[in-house]
Amino acid sequence: MRSTASAHPNIALVKYWGKRDERLILPHQSSLSVTLGPLSVTTTVEFDDRPGDDEVRINGQVAAGSERARVVELLGLVRKATKQKLGRARMVSVGDFPAAAGLASSAAAFAALAVAARTAAGLPRDTRAESILARRGSGSASRSVQGGFVRWNRGRRADGADSFGEQLFDAAHWPSLRLLVGMVSREEKEVKSRDGMRTTVETSPYYPAWAKDAEAEVARIVPFIRRRDLEAVGELAEKNAWRMHATAFAADPPLCYLKPETLAVIERCRELRKKGVGAWFTLDAGPNPVLLTSKADEAKVVKVLQQHGAREVVRCHPGGDVVVHPAER
Repeated sequence: MRSTASAHPNIALVKYWGKRDERLILPHQSSLSVTLGPLSVTTTVEFDDRPGDDEVRINGQVAAGSERARVVELLGLVRKATKQKLGRARMVSVGDFPAAAGLASSAAAFAALAVAARTAAGLPRDTRAESILARRGSGSASRSVQGGFVRWNRGRRADGADSFGEQLFDAAHWPSLRLLVGMVSREEKEVKSRDGMRTTVETSPYYPAWAKDAEAEVARIVPFIRRRDLEAVGELAEKNAWRMHATAFAADPPLCYLKPETLAVIERCRELRKKGVGAWFTLDAGPNPVLLTSKADEAKVVKVLQQHGAREVVRCHPGGDVVVHPAER
């Protein structure tokens, strides 16, 4: 009754920002992301047959409050999904990149947890079921169960059964694509994504237009990815990121996840393109921009990031599916 799984975070090229159902974590619109290998979160889940409270440890610390509650709720859903009698659980999760800094750490964490918990409970591998389960912990986690380019379908059903991540292209589809994370800050965000979304949905006058526009952008970006058109993908990703942050700027109170260094990096992208170097940015709810570029231009873009505010540059490429470690099967 023990399993270990590892998952990659993802960066949305067409963003998810806002829920129509807070409890089931159902989005107002579909979204599309690419996984970030080699960054990962590794999670071990072990069930025994004794009653008692679940033990939850994240990055070496005993989890408490809402952080613990989300994990315990997901473990409870696994217990309901199996005919086996499962007692208390012990969950240990460790990530190799900063949490709560806008790098979708919760996406990797809950994707790994969903797969590890289901496997430990004796349930068969099922990417749709795993994605739906991961979504209950963190919406973007639905896009980290499978690697490569994944679309999170909005769905229409009230119970969320049709709202899950679906792989459109695997990690091997675009081998020359590079995603460079410019770490301008490792500090935790003052306003977590979950709270920021709620404020934006409830108070931003721009939100209805954002949701409609983003849904249309998911369909538009797919053929660009299919033909590996970096310029077209980059331009759409930049536009979508600006519009997501514009809805947050217009919230009450205004939400700004950007830092001066973030803007400095963004400005450098424009200058690089004028010089013939392909570099486009995207940005989730945090200060650390992710630059899309090619293997051929990677070294040039890394150098510019290091010169203009990035304390560290994390070099990424499209990552693969969640992996269940063989020794734990």
